[in-house]
Amino acid sequence: MSKALFLESMQALLGAEYGRFAATIDAPAFRGITVNTLKCSAEKLGRLFPYQPLKPTPFSQNGFYLPPEAEHLGRHPLHHAGAFYVQEPSAMSAAAVLDVQPREKVLDLCAAPGGKTAALAAALRGTGLLWSNEYVKQRAFTLLSNCERMGVRNAVISNADPQLLAARLPGFFDKILVDAPCSGEGMLRREKAEYEKWNEKNIAICAARQKTILESAATLLRAGGEMVYSTCTFNKTENEDVITHFLKEHPDFELVAIKESFGSSGFDMTQAKRIFPKDGGEGHFVAKLRKCGEPENVKFKAFTLQSASNAFFDFYKEQFCSLPYGNACEIAGKTYLLPEGTPDLMGLPILRAGVLAGEMKGKIFAPAHALYAAAGAKDCKNRLNLSPEDARTAQFLHGEEIDVSGSAVKKGFCAVSIENIPLGFGKVSGTKLKNHYPKGLRNLS
Repeated sequence: MSKALFLESMQALLGAEYGRFAATIDAPAFRGITVNTLKCSAEKLGRLFPYQPLKPTPFSQNGFYLPPEAEHLGRHPLHHAGAFYVQEPSAMSAAAVLDVQPREKVLDLCAAPGGKTAALAAALRGTGLLWSNEYVKQRAFTLLSNCERMGVRNAVISNADPQLLAARLPGFFDKILVDAPCSGEGMLRREKAEYEKWNEKNIAICAARQKTILESAATLLRAGGEMVYSTCTFNKTENEDVITHFLKEHPDFELVAIKESFGSSGFDMTQAKRIFPKDGGEGHFVAKLRKCGEPENVKFKAFTLQSASNAFFDFYKEQFCSLPYGNACEIAGKTYLLPEGTPDLMGLPILRAGVLAGEMKGKIFAPAHALYAAAGAKDCKNRLNLSPEDARTAQFLHGEEIDVSGSAVKKGFCAVSIENIPLGFGKVSGTKLKNHYPKGLRNLS
């Protein structure tokens, strides 16, 4: 019955266009991938990807449609290495519209599972500061895992109520993405069982939550900064109505016309964009807002901590060609490489700041997987480079010890890469490399 009610609501929303929408209801859902340009170019992935050819989406210059036969991509070595992120095509639009530039301070306020955060990180090109927040703790850990896999170096991952962030960091960010929790009508073709959960009461609850989140985002954004609000749902209550309410409450904000050519205009809101299945994606609403006024020179307390140990710096110089990214410091016995400009984090629910480099074990520095996942392959002095087809690649991803006889690798810690894309590390002794790939990430069969 809920499916019938949903379709009735769509007929009321679309009017004469409803027939075109109804014809897509039982068609297969679109699937796609976004290339992670922190680790791999689109041209390179196009050559290496196991399913050919890759067809570009209209929503992102690094987005591609997956062919129907593409399966089990999470097990593929290139996915383990973070070369791409599996993402519904229209979901790529929000990060593209935000138009992040290098060295900006960017907030992804509702960031899990991490596809949009990965796109924002790629746009920053390892510069500036990316703050990725997720209120639901279990989802926040998924976000952290994906950021680590994608080799994001300059992020703070938090599990905070947006109101807490607003109280601590008013006017801190240049750009903010609010991909708000919603009723998910655009995902119903993919998750058909969810039709039975559709109801107008849930839509009203979502809209109220969205308005509250936007209030926090308004405080967090600096004057002159820009914010993108997006959902993966169709109704006006969670989309145009939320934006209209926000603008009425915040006369210091203005709508910005979205220049990208995908989709169609919002309902009675030509500056916004809507995406329906007819446009090549499951469904999205995107609106861009600018906070009026001139930027203020607001100073925030810096995050100062104990410097990393000499043992870490000795290890790093031995293993890598360049100096650490950001500030190397110790927090609770572990060494992190913090992004430049990280504000004071004390008292905030932080899961990770920057890159976890490792920890001291006695007098020896023990590196972490995240350090090698975030490194550039050419930065690693001792490295074993494999192809996806090499039998040792499957062995490594299964957690096995692998043979390195005949290679130029040296004794000790050794980076492992796939087609020169960083994957992880092991420790060489004789002709074998002992596996240090985390157990929770391994292919189990």
